[in-house]
Amino acid sequence: MKEIEAIVRHLTAENARGPSVLATLVIVEGSSYRRPGARLLVTRERERIGSISGGCLEEDLMTQADNVAATGKAAIVTYDTTSENDLLWGVGLGCQGVVRVLLERLPQGPDWAATVMANLRSGRSSELAVTWRSADPARLGTRLAVRENGPSCGSDGVFCETISPPTRLFVFGAGNDACPLVSLAKEIGWSVTVADPRPAFATSGRFPSAGTVLCAPADALVDQSDPGFDAVAVVMTHHYVYDLPLLRGLLRRPLAYLGLLGPKKRAEKILGDLESCGFKLTASMRSRLHAPVGLDIGGDSPEVVALSIMAEIQAVLAGRDGRPLRERMKPIHD
Repeated sequence: MKEIEAIVRHLTAENARGPSVLATLVIVEGSSYRRPGARLLVTRERERIGSISGGCLEEDLMTQADNVAATGKAAIVTYDTTSENDLLWGVGLGCQGVVRVLLERLPQGPDWAATVMANLRSGRSSELAVTWRSADPARLGTRLAVRENGPSCGSDGVFCETISPPTRLFVFGAGNDACPLVSLAKEIGWSVTVADPRPAFATSGRFPSAGTVLCAPADALVDQSDPGFDAVAVVMTHHYVYDLPLLRGLLRRPLAYLGLLGPKKRAEKILGDLESCGFKLTASMRSRLHAPVGLDIGGDSPEVVALSIMAEIQAVLAGRDGRPLRERMKPIHD
């Protein structure tokens, strides 16, 4: 998500100078470091934004981009990294795959980039269609997906992609251990809200990378922050009197993920106290709550705990179980 956001931000910037060349990975046969939808923007000043591979193809793509920039004609480039062909690149890549990349020259501020940027800011999804094979060369390139008289997601030679807004993480608790969690989530490209009932803790100065910092009574924080059904939330105030009302509000919401920091016995006590106060705790609520939060990776520093939490959230969102990849019997990428 950071990649496409950085690309469209450059394309829509008022002070950016065009034209630029956009490389889009449209087809993968076999294995590849990146998946379809990976993009690399080569600016007029030959600055790189994004990537297509782990670094082995970018130099050649820069040369290809120079040709596309000079001629204005889109081009499809194929890289074969299977068996002995891999050695031609001089890096022993070993990905055992064939990738196809479309390169197109873009003017400054293409319409689709402006729409994607506006949708990202407002939390909406965008549909893009990349035509990489067509009898009409003028049709090659990236456009907003349309269902009539335009590129269709069911058409051969068209790669379609949904650009979703960043994952929204709500961190309830602004203690010191929340700082690395917020920083790591922001580094990944997530949108982060920090909420805490303590004014001394809930400040933008403590969390400069958070998009929003809220301070309100614990029983009002959930409603004021208003996490949606696709949001993920972590409760880490370390205070029972805060965690209880926060969980009461969060368990009622069908969040994509809900985690609670602290020992399992503490979590069971909070849930038991909620039920004794008349809260109806359903099986669905229990299954959605991850307590203790995080994967079992060892370590107890705030940074390692943040890594553990982020790893579990990512696994849940991706429908994975967090086991080592060497134990996975299916391909790494779905």
